[in-house]
Amino acid sequence: MASSPDVSSTGNTPGNPGSGSPSEAPSSAGAGGERRGRVRARRAAVMAVPATLVAAGLAVLTAQGALGVQFAVSGMPFTVTATELRGTGFEQFGALDNMAEGSPNAGDTGGQVLVVTSAIKHATLDKLCQSVDLGGTNLLITAGSGADKVTATDLTTDSTELSGNAAFDNIEIGNDASTLTKAGVKGPIGVFSQQADTVRIGNLRQTNYATTAGVFKLPGLKLRFSDSGC
Repeated sequence: MASSPDVSSTGNTPGNPGSGSPSEAPSSAGAGGERRGRVRARRAAVMAVPATLVAAGLAVLTAQGALGVQFAVSGMPFTVTATELRGTGFEQFGALDNMAEGSPNAGDTGGQVLVVTSAIKHATLDKLCQSVDLGGTNLLITAGSGADKVTATDLTTDSTELSGNAAFDNIEIGNDASTLTKAGVKGPIGVFSQQADTVRIGNLRQTNYATTAGVFKLPGLKLRFSDSGC
């Protein structure tokens, strides 16, 4: 569409199909070509506006975390443990995770899982362990057992169970989830939530259905099958 003015100008060449009568004044043909070029350019611009706005809107929503987990969860829970988690910028609120249509793990839930979403802007974890029960064996992942800790930015976990010894700095309880500001994530409007400047959880244990992170660094990563989980 950007080449329309060039096409219009070549249309003034005598004998070129669609250029009009050979006796037609070149100035008239040129003016008509320019008008057609402008009309085409305007149409192209109008058609491009909705797609541009949608793309910009999705980028903003993703950056704010308003879209939540954007993948269908398997419906298989996995266990995460750490001897200690420390984070800055903490938020927590209720949400729903959705399984793929026809998932064999849906059961009588309609393919949805009610979860608690925890969001941390910057997190460090000591001795991270993650395990998935595959029925008779476990897929086991460990990291951060040495001097270097596991680190994550823009970390979110969707959990059905969470336990440990927790401490918070400047905690706010009872916020509307759509107004949260500490971790850059916003939950659904009208949903109960809480947030804090910092969080520390000793002997962390979670049952999760989803985890996302902008950056996730796992020093000393080991992946293997095991008879026992975390």
